Amino acid sequence: MKFLVDESTGQKIANHLRSKGYDVISAIEVLKGQSDHLIIIYAYKEKRIIITNDKDFGELIFRHKYHCEGVIFLRLQDVRYDNKRKVLMDLLKKLDENISGFFVVATERKIRKRPIYRS
Repeated sequence: MKFLVDESTGQKIANHLRSKGYDVISAIEVLKGQSDHLIIIYAYKEKRIIITNDKDFGELIFRHKYHCEGVIFLRLQDVRYDNKRKVLMDLLKKLDENISGFFVVATERKIRKRPIYRS
């Protein structure tokens, strides 16, 4: 799996995923300050799943019909690094390869998957 970690999620998460062997690009490194729609376009061209804490990605994908490889939206009460890392790593362990083509919402208590419909 290839990921693009949004600025809202942070560089530490990108670095942690790399340390675990994942192919990761950080928006802070290559798309700093760019709009969400440009991040989606970049991730789609690179076939990368976006990891974000920004709910605007759901609107862009479902309402405005942007094409996307997949999204992991961390909808967390506690947005500190240790909690983000724990929730994300638990999610990746549980879902394994079943993220592509889905908008995944992860909270501290549950995971929901919604298919991204492509035309």
